[in-house]
Amino acid sequence: MTHIVTPDICDAHPEVNVLDALFANVGGIESFCGAIRTVKCFEDNSRVREALGEPGEGAVLVVDGGGSLRCALLGDQLAEMAIDNGWSGVVIHGCVRDVDALAELELGVQALGAHPRRSEKRGEGQCDIAVTFAGVTICPGQWLYADNNGIVVAERRLSLES
Repeated sequence: MTHIVTPDICDAHPEVNVLDALFANVGGIESFCGAIRTVKCFEDNSRVREALGEPGEGAVLVVDGGGSLRCALLGDQLAEMAIDNGWSGVVIHGCVRDVDALAELELGVQALGAHPRRSEKRGEGQCDIAVTFAGVTICPGQWLYADNNGIVVAERRLSLES
């Protein structure tokens, strides 16, 4: 896979949207990209589990967790499920847990922070809808590129030189 360098993407493609600098890179893969699929939920990761249980085919799951810092929407077990199902990464507008384990897994993960408490399981949330956070509206089918510099969203897959 091409190494992702978001500053180079921004220079070559000024039309991309850049998420506000809110996210920490906590996964075992520092740079990742893929077609976007979305989940919108609040302190309930039921739909996150459902999405990551489906074939990812190299996609990135973007989770609008409402920016909640009161519980985690992803931990090591769901991250392992994501790997097993072929997801490239997960971006969470909320928290994760098991960060030491996440750092060892072959999955890109960016989140607002860490929280030890797991989320509720009420079966609430929506999948594959437009979500807006960190200054950007993100739609299923767009492409996300992430590294230690930040997260950018493009309308389509970009041609990147190796």
